[in-house]
Amino acid sequence: MSLSHINADGNPAMVDVGAKAVTRRTARARSVVELGDAIMQHLVGSDIQTKKGPVFQTAIIAGTMAAKRTDELIPLCHSLGLDNCQLTITTEGSAAIVECLVSTEGKTGVEMEALVGASVAALTIYDMCKAMSHHITIRETLLVEKTGGKRDFKRD
Repeated sequence: MSLSHINADGNPAMVDVGAKAVTRRTARARSVVELGDAIMQHLVGSDIQTKKGPVFQTAIIAGTMAAKRTDELIPLCHSLGLDNCQLTITTEGSAAIVECLVSTEGKTGVEMEALVGASVAALTIYDMCKAMSHHITIRETLLVEKTGGKRDFKRD
């Protein structure tokens, strides 16, 4: 298997997607943030209120902004106009579950946009809650599923 971002000379290169067909592309990524009981006791309704503001609402905005700027953060990503970016944050026990669903009509996938959106939302939760505890762990960030392109993917 060859790496898609390495050219024939062994140098980094952006993938040429010029000949690819425009198709509907979607991706969903998840980050799990273990907050612990000390932070979760501040959960009121569906959000954690802090002096900095509502944690999950702020994280949703940050994740959306980051997904739209993925090409500025990941060196060889293409610039994409996203048709949709939806972040949701739910709680399960003492963890916050961040999901980022991204879609576009394009020649290349949106996996990185979904992963960046979920990651930055998770980091925002960390930042806004760290005054309450430093025992926060971002357990995982992973691609859950993608459609469009050569092949679809869905994690079991």
